[in-house]
Amino acid sequence: MSAAPTAVFDLDGTLIDTAPDLLEAVNAVLESEKVGHVHRDDLNHLVGHGGRAMIKAAYAKFEREADEQTLDRLIPVFIEAYSQSMPGQSKPYEGVIDLVNELRAQEWRCAVCTNKMIGLAKPLLKALEINELFDHVAGGDSYPFKKPDPRHIEQTIIDAGGLPGKAVMFGDSENDILAAKSGNIPVIAVDFGYTPKHVSTFGPERVISSYLDLAVQDIDQLLRT
Repeated sequence: MSAAPTAVFDLDGTLIDTAPDLLEAVNAVLESEKVGHVHRDDLNHLVGHGGRAMIKAAYAKFEREADEQTLDRLIPVFIEAYSQSMPGQSKPYEGVIDLVNELRAQEWRCAVCTNKMIGLAKPLLKALEINELFDHVAGGDSYPFKKPDPRHIEQTIIDAGGLPGKAVMFGDSENDILAAKSGNIPVIAVDFGYTPKHVSTFGPERVISSYLDLAVQDIDQLLRT
């Protein structure tokens, strides 16, 4: 019996819109340090890059430097603020949970592969009551490698019980798309995520503007091309 196909979803900007709560966590850090206040447009393009990048950019906006020692001190403040508000305003994108349920009904395996720390990714999925929809969740600290390293996606697929040669990746960023393409895994990119460049720039097999535009048959087709 052949292995079931696997659909792998990035988290921030692909599966869930987490930007409002991550921004609030950054502002909690800034408030604790009396630095200032940032808005979504200031940091939206950095949401998928982690707390360190967001804090560093927020400091730079106010012509302040956050060196590595400062970031080491501030990251626990960021994590605490983000964890305490979970799930906050974060919510799955329209249509994605229906798609996951349809995939599962058609015997697909579903997984999450994110560079977000696993200690934040899993509680978020649980708080949104969608954790049981996924056969495996891998964070940026789950393995010794992370996106754009293709092994991050490949190992996620394997741990979900699938085969890398029979999988499709959903992502919103250059890291997602390059990691999948390096592993010869077809990519469906969403254009409503957090990347500063349009996702078509990175050469995904398909770009969608809504999960409502996508049927399981469309995803099946990518495995046959």
